[in-house]
Amino acid sequence: MTKKIDPDDFRVRAGKKVDLRKWPTRVKPAYRSLEEYHKLLAEHAHKLSEQQGLLYAADSYALLLIFQAMDAAGKDSAIKHVMSGVNPQGCQVYSFKHPSAEDLDHDFLWNAARKLPERGHIGIFNRSYYEETLIVRVHPEILRGERLPPELLEEKSIWEDRFRSIVNLEDHLQRNGTRIVKFFLHLSKEEQRKRFLKRIDTPQKNWKLSLDDMKERKYWKQYMQAYEDCLSATSTRAAPWYIVPADDKENAQLIVSRIVLDALEDLKLKYPKSNPERRRELQKIRQLLNK
Repeated sequence: MTKKIDPDDFRVRAGKKVDLRKWPTRVKPAYRSLEEYHKLLAEHAHKLSEQQGLLYAADSYALLLIFQAMDAAGKDSAIKHVMSGVNPQGCQVYSFKHPSAEDLDHDFLWNAARKLPERGHIGIFNRSYYEETLIVRVHPEILRGERLPPELLEEKSIWEDRFRSIVNLEDHLQRNGTRIVKFFLHLSKEEQRKRFLKRIDTPQKNWKLSLDDMKERKYWKQYMQAYEDCLSATSTRAAPWYIVPADDKENAQLIVSRIVLDALEDLKLKYPKSNPERRRELQKIRQLLNK
């Protein structure tokens, strides 16, 4: 028997202290074969396409999906496969890299705020402003290069301040019609090792691996601590985190697609209803077309 996907199994409750050692990186799959996986994913993709059409037509809500993970956890493939049936015109994907000189002249949320999805659209952040509480925390030299006033660099408070800024932003977005769903793809260090080796053995994937990736593996424990603090502080009822077991890529994609679909269905979207004025306008258009 396969396991039915229940998004609540993966949701971080608001105020809950996260210990990633207690969250599995692999669970019983929701599929029995690759054939069934493709069938289920196609069903989800079809329903997502329908929901996206409603989202666009209603033009009142936006959906922001945030993906965070260690390298090789499958962020790119999850976005590619889960959103395969979505109309590209209604979906915007942004990958966040190292901050530019212009970014560094603004607050740490400025760049992301410019890329938020408009009403009727789905926005996807492949990494996000959360990097400012993760890689920047693990590598404090990055923080020192952000040219903040010295009094704001207090180690004990800066991360709490940034968490508070993020929660305030996400609450503001929620109050203005943007629904936010956040995914942490939870990969084991051993599975990452296997995937890195596969990148070496697959010529088409050689470009994805560098010595910098090896250096970052040395900070695994520090990253896990940074993620635990981040997930604990910023998973709210309005903008929840979902910890998705990522050692099985196919199962992770099914879990993500089910959660995204639930988020859209919870909006209870409907196509705009016609009023008498609109019906008269349509009749006039019909008359013009029949001439």
